[in-house]
Amino acid sequence: MTKKPSVLITGASSGIGTVYAERFAARGHDLVLVARDDARLKALAERLARDHGVASDIIKADLTVPADLAVVEARLKDDARIGVLVNNAGAALPGSFLTQSADDVASLISLNVTSLTRLASAVAPRLAKAGEGAIINIASVVGLAPELGLTVYGATKAFVLYLSQGLQLELGPKGVYVQAVLPAATRTEIWERSGRDVNTMSGVMDTQELVDAALVGFDRREAITIPPLPDADQWTALNSARQAMLPNFGQEHAAERYRKAG
Repeated sequence: MTKKPSVLITGASSGIGTVYAERFAARGHDLVLVARDDARLKALAERLARDHGVASDIIKADLTVPADLAVVEARLKDDARIGVLVNNAGAALPGSFLTQSADDVASLISLNVTSLTRLASAVAPRLAKAGEGAIINIASVVGLAPELGLTVYGATKAFVLYLSQGLQLELGPKGVYVQAVLPAATRTEIWERSGRDVNTMSGVMDTQELVDAALVGFDRREAITIPPLPDADQWTALNSARQAMLPNFGQEHAAERYRKAG
């Protein structure tokens, strides 16, 4: 790619997605902005053109609607200018697993897991063939912490982390960089939509600070970026402990500790 690649950003109309759009525009990248709110997308595109001189295409889409998702997939497959995918669109649910309806849970999984995976699947073969490009997946520290009680949301974000790690192992040797970003609580509209008042919460990071930290990790080509984590050695220790178990998984017989009842 002789020119800077275009960047497709989902959930671009607010919060983390908008800041990613601003930051990549400031770096001189043209954009493809995807979200449900057409008016916000148009206002953002006009502002980025005025402030940074970049072009922004708009795709109004609800990624839980198969026809809308197919439009974005087609754009990723066919537009060779797009070299970076920011898989940012996501949601949470109010209440607990016992109070959340099965339909709402299915819709959450459709957005946080299915659409994210399908968009990565749409762009990955083209990037691998080109030998360059990047996929940024927005996960969450909640995916590491079932103790926080956000069971389904956390499970979707654990999936995003695992997917990103697997894709980095598979696509990295082909020249494609995959980054998982794990925010903690961040000041976005996700809280209001899930029934919580962010202004009553402590330890909430500003979206600008979150994205700027994530882009430091992006420029360093980190596979996993955890902006709120002060000690990187803690992640290294966790990942090393996981890897240390790998040789023990291939066993013909159950471990000794399971050979006796009681």
